[in-house]
Amino acid sequence: MRRFLACLAAVVAVPGALAAESPSCAADSELAYVCGAEKPEDLLALPETNWLIASGFAPGAGLKLIDTQTRKFERWYTGSAEQVAFDAKAFPDCPGPLDAALFNARGLSLRPLRPGVHRLLVVNHGGRESIEAFDVSTGRGKPPTLLWRGCMPMPAGQIANSVAQFADGTVLATVLTRPGTTIGDFMLGRVTGGVWQRGPNDRGFSLLPGTELPGNNGIEVDPDQRRFYVVAFGWHAVLLFDREDTAQPLARIDAPDFMPDNIHWTGGHLLLAGMRLDEPACGGLRKVVNGVADPMLCHRGWVVGDLDPAARRISTFAYGRPQPAFNGLSAAAIMGGELWLGSFQSNRIAVLPR
Repeated sequence: MRRFLACLAAVVAVPGALAAESPSCAADSELAYVCGAEKPEDLLALPETNWLIASGFAPGAGLKLIDTQTRKFERWYTGSAEQVAFDAKAFPDCPGPLDAALFNARGLSLRPLRPGVHRLLVVNHGGRESIEAFDVSTGRGKPPTLLWRGCMPMPAGQIANSVAQFADGTVLATVLTRPGTTIGDFMLGRVTGGVWQRGPNDRGFSLLPGTELPGNNGIEVDPDQRRFYVVAFGWHAVLLFDREDTAQPLARIDAPDFMPDNIHWTGGHLLLAGMRLDEPACGGLRKVVNGVADPMLCHRGWVVGDLDPAARRISTFAYGRPQPAFNGLSAAAIMGGELWLGSFQSNRIAVLPR
């Protein structure tokens, strides 16, 4: 792995404006940071631009739009009138516009609709358990714009973790722990979650048979539009499914010594990101005591894996040691020759070059 950045000016979010510099966010021995991002659990690179989209896994944290050249970002969805265009015909079961003050964003998914416009789907926990739909428009030399279009409520009691979408508009959402199950259960290898599907003409989600796994986490579709990948967090593995018959997975691909969280295509790679599995600084493996899983507040090393679909194996793409300012790696995106890292725990995005 090539050398890390030596330093980077830090930033702090200012609602609706570019972030201001902060002296409290210096680079460490391995990583540089963009601070104030409020638990950027998932990251996506906006194709053919210099912009990165980050979720915010906390009440009101919403979405961030990051300029990867200036290392500054803005709180993207504010709920202003010009950002709302409710398509009630396409989303008839959506109760109404999303409250930006409650917006708690987790998993992300992006697909092209037409030249210059992408459909962005976002897992939301703020005010309702839902998949929120936005249109992202890009223009030459201008920052991308965001337009809220509607939502897809999750079934009662089901809390989505990650989301993916096929080109025909079919939406897939993972549930990590269904009612009555816990994190401790999936850490012990017990089935806790599943993949829920909503077709373009459906008016609700349905559980795909055979997709119930120990801790269904990250999800991504294959470019062939026939298969999809699901992270089983409790197994530290990726399961490959045929969308036409999900009764049995096509393959199980184990991750090498890390706990993969999100999975996305980025820069021609299918990358998975997560914390080190066996971390000496934290006493080794994550433990379950009296049915309760260690919350992993101890700072673990991090790993980004590169999944080769043809060979059905995961190789190490990048890794790092425990750092005092960054923990809970959950997502990775390639942008401008650099690797950007998201976290479900930290208040910052990490950056390193390749």
